[in-house]
Amino acid sequence: MLKDNLIMLRGIHGYSQEEIAEKINISRQAY
Repeated sequence: MLKDNLIMLRGIHGYSQEEIAEKINISRQAY
């Protein structure tokens, strides 16, 4: 569910995966 929400945020805000990871303070590897 969290992953789906992040994908939705990427679509809405145009964030890259790295930017989202920074915003929620986790590593890309957590995906």
